[in-house]
Amino acid sequence: MAKLWFKFQRYFRRKPVRFFTFLVLYLTAGSLVFLHSGFVGQPAVSQSQASPAAGVPAEGAELPFLGDLHLGRGFRDAGEASSIARRYGPWFKGKDGSERAKLGDYGGAWSRALKGRIVREKEEERAKYIGCYLDDTQSRALRGVSFFDYKKMTIFRCQDNCAERGYLYAGLEFGAECYCGHKIQATNVSEAECDMGCKGERGSVCGGANRLSVYRLQLAQESARRYGSAVFRGCFRRPDNLSLALPVTAAMPNMSVDKCVDLCTEKEYPLAALAGTACHCGFPTTRFPLHEREDEQLCAQKCSAEEFESCGTPRYFIVYQTQVQDNRCMDRRFLPAKSKQLIALASFPGAGNTWARHLIELATGFYTGSYYFDGSLYNKGFKGERDHWRSGRTICIKTHESGQKEIEAFDAAILLVRNPYKALMAEFNRKYGGHIGFAAHAHWKGKEWPEFVRNYAPWWATHTLDWLKFGKKVLVVHFEDLKQDLFVQLGRMVSLLGVAVREDRLLCVESQKDGNFKRSGLRKLEYDPYTADMQKVISAYIKMVDAALKGRNLTGVPNDYYPR
Repeated sequence: MAKLWFKFQRYFRRKPVRFFTFLVLYLTAGSLVFLHSGFVGQPAVSQSQASPAAGVPAEGAELPFLGDLHLGRGFRDAGEASSIARRYGPWFKGKDGSERAKLGDYGGAWSRALKGRIVREKEEERAKYIGCYLDDTQSRALRGVSFFDYKKMTIFRCQDNCAERGYLYAGLEFGAECYCGHKIQATNVSEAECDMGCKGERGSVCGGANRLSVYRLQLAQESARRYGSAVFRGCFRRPDNLSLALPVTAAMPNMSVDKCVDLCTEKEYPLAALAGTACHCGFPTTRFPLHEREDEQLCAQKCSAEEFESCGTPRYFIVYQTQVQDNRCMDRRFLPAKSKQLIALASFPGAGNTWARHLIELATGFYTGSYYFDGSLYNKGFKGERDHWRSGRTICIKTHESGQKEIEAFDAAILLVRNPYKALMAEFNRKYGGHIGFAAHAHWKGKEWPEFVRNYAPWWATHTLDWLKFGKKVLVVHFEDLKQDLFVQLGRMVSLLGVAVREDRLLCVESQKDGNFKRSGLRKLEYDPYTADMQKVISAYIKMVDAALKGRNLTGVPNDYYPR
């Protein structure tokens, strides 16, 4: 055997071309075997189409459609199906609880609306396309949460976001806008009116102008619509005029939190108030603003159907915020006439400027602009980002500038000031991780962080000092105060902007204040990145700014700025 192997080696050593020819033939044969195995386990043709003996089509029979063969994509066993289900979540579970034996392109093989054609859906797919619907900015067809992405929106992404929050319907509009809801409150229109391609998915349709491509999500578990995603707001005293404050009331002898939340969600109300054996639904209004919370012990009466839940009393209500989005403050547009004054929304980077813009847009109904152009912000729905900052079409202008010439270009300013320790870390995360990302551990431990603090900490102080010195009319708003008392502080900001806003609209803003640019608290640093020397320098800057504010008869910096 060894002698034979030696002759074999010598043969190919003398003729290397033969060796490579043999290798190519070997690899080709292996590829053919692999391709052949891809057809194993595919649906067999019917007996009327196949020969009983050889399994080949009978004479005159039609061949199966090649698209159903899923070349090489069939699950090999239940274990692989289970791993896919774990990766992609409950969408791969059939109605009987078994794993679905279908694998397509991630995000591409889902059902979708095709222009001018009705798509035939299969029961096992994650969503069913149900048509093109009229939409109205004043009265949305789908009244749950919404989000925009003018660069990367796909059908799958919209469906996934709505499904994750337990909604029944997902709708796409204008190629880049996604809306969720539990029911459709609009009329069906012609398929031809949904004619805009998805920004992030070539060849797919994502609604049109004021037109929604709507999908019904096939929830694997009914519990996905339960109150797990509702937000606890607290214990509140019964409003004086209950029927006006909370217009929907239902008696529930077997009361539980999920029953009341489900009822109010179905009725399309953002608030669910539990009052013993009664469930009330409504909006935050001046009659029920949710500003004066009571001791939760006053609402501690147990639910009749759930031993470990509190259901409130006839006098003190337990309130939850449902998944229904309050649309009273969602309409936004450019100013109808060119503004005669330029108002800055000025802040040091990392001080919450993007969040403040979100609040101002919801409160006023007008887009904010920017001294810069940030494509990622424009793609997320800040449509004023693309306008030139002097266009006069936006309600205020974001800026981080602090020079005299740049400041004097504005007629007035809202100056947003934040704790420098928090602002520096936020800007460092943005610089190395994006608007809602995080800097890597290596950046915090490397030379980047000390260098960043050395360069940016002085800027935090000079930015505020320059605006106080050169600004023509400056309203100082502390980020911490805005978080603590949004209703009052946002009212001050809107007043400077010269826009009359109803209190109900401000209450609407309160219920959806976070927006899409809030960093998760799950990745907070487990250590303090500031050294003793850094703290000494930053404390000096804080005292400098505090003295400057008090010198102009303004409120000094909040107490939590120092000591560390």
